[in-house]
Amino acid sequence: MQTSAFGKSKGLWETLSEGYWIEAYDGLGISLLLTANPAIQYTVFDQLKQRVLRRQSNKVATENTKSSPASLSAFSAFLLGAISKSVATVLTYPAIRCKVMIQSADIEDGSKQDSQSKRPRTMMGALSSIWKYEGIPGFFKGLNAQILKTVLSSALLLMIKEKISKFTWISMLALKRFLLTSERRVKSH
Repeated sequence: MQTSAFGKSKGLWETLSEGYWIEAYDGLGISLLLTANPAIQYTVFDQLKQRVLRRQSNKVATENTKSSPASLSAFSAFLLGAISKSVATVLTYPAIRCKVMIQSADIEDGSKQDSQSKRPRTMMGALSSIWKYEGIPGFFKGLNAQILKTVLSSALLLMIKEKISKFTWISMLALKRFLLTSERRVKSH
């Protein structure tokens, strides 16, 4: 449906009744592989965050007590979010490129093609086609556009997440103090 012309997309039942049921799961392997992208992103972000916070705590070694966990500044969170998404995108981009090639094969099905120009419809076919016609650089064709598309939103998301986490922690501490103070007042009367 994503690659069909507007108004020409088929419903699930029509798609399944025209072909083999296994075709409904054509992109499942790549989709499962691409779940590694956010896993890589958040792992890199957390590792970088821990390093930055360790450096900050070493610089401010005169802190007396910590009532809340250390957090990143908005700029640091944004920067680490951008770096972590870039790393994840670079590592998973060959699979993203294969997925796009397979999706574009569906668009070209309706047009007449000779067997040599036919687009691959499987992950192995896409990998083979890229390797054969474009070499290693072909696996990263369009990477710049993909990074521009995803990095800004991911960096903003992680920056906002850090700020919400800090606010939530502070709110929970304030609520705890309020409840303890209220409880003491009730006991003293």
